Amino acid sequence: MTDTGPISRRAQRRARARRRRRRNAAVGASVLLLAAVATGWAVYGRGGSPADAAARQVAAPGTAPAAAHPAKPAAKAPAEPAGTVTLAFAGDVHFTERTADRLGVDPALGPMSTALSAADFAMVNLESAITSRGTAQPKKYHFRTTPAALGALKRSGIDAVTMANNHAVDYGAQGLQDSLAAQASAPIPVLGIGADETAAYRPYVTTINGVRLAVVAASQVQDYTNQAFRAGPDRPGIASALDRPRLLRAVRDAKRQADVVVVYLHWGTEGQNCPGPEQKSIAADLSQAGATAVVGTHAHVMLGSGMLGPTYVAYGFGNFLWYGSSPYPHSDQTGVTTLTVTRGKVARAVFTPALVDGNGVPQPQTGSAGTAITDRYAQLRGCTGLATAPH
Repeated sequence: MTDTGPISRRAQRRARARRRRRRNAAVGASVLLLAAVATGWAVYGRGGSPADAAARQVAAPGTAPAAAHPAKPAAKAPAEPAGTVTLAFAGDVHFTERTADRLGVDPALGPMSTALSAADFAMVNLESAITSRGTAQPKKYHFRTTPAALGALKRSGIDAVTMANNHAVDYGAQGLQDSLAAQASAPIPVLGIGADETAAYRPYVTTINGVRLAVVAASQVQDYTNQAFRAGPDRPGIASALDRPRLLRAVRDAKRQADVVVVYLHWGTEGQNCPGPEQKSIAADLSQAGATAVVGTHAHVMLGSGMLGPTYVAYGFGNFLWYGSSPYPHSDQTGVTTLTVTRGKVARAVFTPALVDGNGVPQPQTGSAGTAITDRYAQLRGCTGLATAPH
């Protein structure tokens, strides 16, 4: 029996008031990022509404083959139509020096977390070892953080990270073992490292909205880490794109398991805004192997993006949450790229511009500032040989 007396009616009025307050708060929190999305949309692509990318709060229900990777929190809005998935990508992040205290801030990635959380699946590069031990390796820069970084990234809307990069093993074999231990208990999938090459190249596979998604990660950077700590049959380390046949085999294997295959690479040359011949060559090979999207970081500046046949290629996302200033022009320009993939094909690409502030945190850019970043990003396509992405 339903109570329709005065107490129940007062409770109903209070509940309605709470709902109105929550809606008003949510609208206020979204205004800045929606403006940034609209800025990117106006220059980069015009398909659909600008609110589609930032206001859609869909959580990825995917689970890893092992039960160690819980799904995102419950969805905040209706999902895309069956057969459609949205994928968001950003660049290099770590928690050291000026960004170390971001581990105590939610969301750690700041207001750009809204653009990441809005996608069904979001991914960044964790440019760091996860250890407090080990020996600094013979190289100039050394980055490390604690396992808390993975939880902080999850709370920022990130669904997976790659550690296939030139800083994953900055603290040697002991540091690598600690990173692998953190991987085993992580709240999100950690790709591109493993106890052997099978584990390092293994794709993360999940189903989102009826779409089977596979993600592979590897490093193409020719450095100490890729030589001394490349994963082998019986050796822990990173997945290497320098072993191209092995990477292509991993991508073909992923394609057999999934409708959509993403390859997230650490590649290119620091400070260079145009991809080199090796980047273009590997992108072409990965496209032939069945990759839906090939994306990556490393250069500390943005590089162009677009279509290589049926494959979306983003040659460089730049810095995202970054410990210090880089000597390269425009190294503080960054953003989030969101792809809409329908029936296995990239149907739309949206860029949300941002600028890394004095604390190392990416801040959404609107108005003329946002347009300037988005215009420049679009112009960077000129030296890539890529076609304009669908919009």
